[in-house]
Amino acid sequence: MKEDIFVLKGKRLAELQEFCASLGLEPYRAKQIYQGIYKNRYSSLEQFTTFSKEVREKLKANASFPEIQLGRELISKDGTRKFTFEVEPGKEVETVWIPSGDGDRKTICISSQVGCTLNCAFCATGLLEYKGNLQTWQILDQILQVEKIVQDRATNIVFMGMGEPMHNYFSVLKAAHILNDKDGFCLGAKRITISTAGVTTGINRFIENKEPFNFAISLNHPNPNARSSVMDVNDKHPLEKLLETARRFTQELDRMITFEYVMIPDVNMGRENAERLVKIARSVNKCKINVIPLNTDFTKWRRPTEEEVGEFVSYLRAKSGVPILNRRSPGRDINGACGMLALKGTRNEKIVQT
Repeated sequence: MKEDIFVLKGKRLAELQEFCASLGLEPYRAKQIYQGIYKNRYSSLEQFTTFSKEVREKLKANASFPEIQLGRELISKDGTRKFTFEVEPGKEVETVWIPSGDGDRKTICISSQVGCTLNCAFCATGLLEYKGNLQTWQILDQILQVEKIVQDRATNIVFMGMGEPMHNYFSVLKAAHILNDKDGFCLGAKRITISTAGVTTGINRFIENKEPFNFAISLNHPNPNARSSVMDVNDKHPLEKLLETARRFTQELDRMITFEYVMIPDVNMGRENAERLVKIARSVNKCKINVIPLNTDFTKWRRPTEEEVGEFVSYLRAKSGVPILNRRSPGRDINGACGMLALKGTRNEKIVQT
């Protein structure tokens, strides 16, 4: 793609207005383009039938309408579907479609980086080579392509796929605002969740900008001296500072924050760690905790048993005073569950698990 060609996708309305003005097009054309891409989900300039042939030709000569390319699709026995997309030659990401059992909630888990800048010990993505941040249009196109394939629209978007969203802050937040815009994807702010492994600089920027979106922190160990063994981000953004920032979030924005907690037996479970987690929950106050059984199997660690999960969750529910949700592991059989996105499989294949 030529660098001087304007990419229509991933742009906010003001950017499209400036571009249309540079081509001598009427100002209302920008809103038509904006709504056509995001609200109507047009996939080519030919679908803009309200445009004259002359206008379409002018846009084709000066702008591009790119798409990320589907490499493979895996379908879980629970209905979860995982897609691998090539965003640029030699650069792939994974995106997951997660329908709820009753069909009311349809979540797309999207990626923000090719690989990841971090190396969480339980996460398969951290084993991949980091190849760069995604552009805003590449983030949004994951949603557009998945919806086209499944022939349905998402009710919820979570930035919990490959990569650390706070290390691609501006592209991620720009995408989130387009998702939220009534003339864009028109998703409520509470239906958009941005997650971080604990990059406090990004969280503070999020607070200062008073961003309206749901926010989640991958906690994964309540002991400040042991968290680095699970998450290397703790070396630069230690747990004490992270919790201080989380409390600032709930106080200044007056909103609940979510802690994600991957349960690993003999590492971060047991009564001592449960007690520490309870203290954290009480100190933050406006929070909820999503617990997730360890999914990956490339480490020396093992997945907790149902009994271990039940005991851990029961203690948290009895003592913490905050909502505790067991997210379980949708898509685990296709390596689509939390921590499992690692580009496994063969290109151009479609596999259905039975």
